[in-house]
Amino acid sequence: MTTGRFHKMHGLGNDFVIIDARETEMNLSSAIATAIADRRSGIGCDQLIVLRPSSVADVRMQIFNADGSEVEACGNASRCVAKLIGDETRIETAGGIITGHATEDGAIVDMGKPRFEWQSIPLAYAMDTLSMPVGWEDLQNPATVNVGNPHVIFFVDDSDGVELERLGPMIEVDPLFPDKVNVNIAHIADGIIHLRVWERGVGLTRACGTGACATAVAAIRRGMVNSPVQVNLPGGSLTISWQEGEHIQMQGPTTYVFSGEADWDRFG
Repeated sequence: MTTGRFHKMHGLGNDFVIIDARETEMNLSSAIATAIADRRSGIGCDQLIVLRPSSVADVRMQIFNADGSEVEACGNASRCVAKLIGDETRIETAGGIITGHATEDGAIVDMGKPRFEWQSIPLAYAMDTLSMPVGWEDLQNPATVNVGNPHVIFFVDDSDGVELERLGPMIEVDPLFPDKVNVNIAHIADGIIHLRVWERGVGLTRACGTGACATAVAAIRRGMVNSPVQVNLPGGSLTISWQEGEHIQMQGPTTYVFSGEADWDRFG
């Protein structure tokens, strides 16, 4: 690896270091990704995004969590990449191909069709994914949705009253979820979803685009809200649209923070 440029962007406070490696090959290990993401000794981010050539789309997006693990999808990063590249962009991810359209203040992203089969989440064994007969302390009967990555959603009376810092890491690694899971805690007031997310490999995050999509889909399936629905997260709001059998549409802002150069070998 050599010295190269990077972009720092965020979607509702969920922040990314984006490296464009479409013309220059760049091999990244989990350890290097973790070093870049470190907020004290690195550049600092929730996720490191590497853009690579794609034979089936305009660009391939590789996603590293702050702990070095790779994940299949990231909604906020997808919006940032769509905004960065501009116009209409087809983005290949490990979770499938998605399409983004840049807007004046952000992007609209087609996140594809959600999956509900227990094998597709995946779960360790078969059960109803709309109302699962399981629970962790006061968090009971969640829904699960795969939107390119796995999410479990709990609907409660007050999402701020849940000890997500304690329960999130416990649920994330529960053996029920072979690939681990993102943990979403939501309540609904006046037709608006209020959401907090414990993101696997990251922890508490100010916003999670795929979490907003999964939670909105679960709430619509349960008849709790109508599409389109506003999802409020600690970092701001997203608008999610979805109808049974259709693709999920996510609209929200992005922010370009700065660009810079780094000697990637220093992170090795």
